[in-house]
Amino acid sequence: MATPQTTVRDIALEQPASIRVFEHFGIDYCCGGRKPLAEACQERSIEPKAVLDAIQEAIAGGGEQARDWTQAKLETICGHIVETHHAYIRGELPRLEMLAQKVVSRHGATHPELEEIQQLIGSVGEELLQHLSKEEMVLFPFITNLERNIASSGPRPLGCFGAMRNPIRMMIAEHDAAGEAMARMRVLSNGFTPPEGACPTYRGFYQALSEFEKDLHQHVHLENNILFPRAIGLDEGCA
Repeated sequence: MATPQTTVRDIALEQPASIRVFEHFGIDYCCGGRKPLAEACQERSIEPKAVLDAIQEAIAGGGEQARDWTQAKLETICGHIVETHHAYIRGELPRLEMLAQKVVSRHGATHPELEEIQQLIGSVGEELLQHLSKEEMVLFPFITNLERNIASSGPRPLGCFGAMRNPIRMMIAEHDAAGEAMARMRVLSNGFTPPEGACPTYRGFYQALSEFEKDLHQHVHLENNILFPRAIGLDEGCA
């Protein structure tokens, strides 16, 4: 049973239905998920009871629930991340950059924060694309081969990075950097809230940023909290 002292990460792991609730309240359950719920709520001026009640309602209400990935094969998780979240990033980044350019050209003079948001999109986009390539070309194939070899009592696959903790530590650091950039954009945009009278392009831009942040949180949660700890456990178990 979750309490205000339970970490946000642990609640998300134990109750996948809570993820939608955390997204609704703007609570970070991936990079910042190691905080107790009470602390995360205090930062956003929210009563922990309101969040816990909403989680219980989400669990009891049924309907569409987030999939529980904690027992899925690591190969399945890797495939889902690539096909769903990596594909989304690659498809959405050019659109975000295009929208940012339009909004800055039309409204940048009166809303100078837009230029910083545009710069952040460019930098985080470049870093994320490199990040995805490292996962797809090196880390995920190693994790998949490791799981397969263990299942067939085979040897640990050869890697170019020593213990798996090494590249995973780098991936988590890059997740943190992307999360910090998105958090900065959220602050600059007043929670992705367009100003009164904003044009449709301006509104569409902030909506797209909000959706991008939501997908990134789901993506990082899967990797930081589920895939990576299990992969490290497998790797160290066969060392």
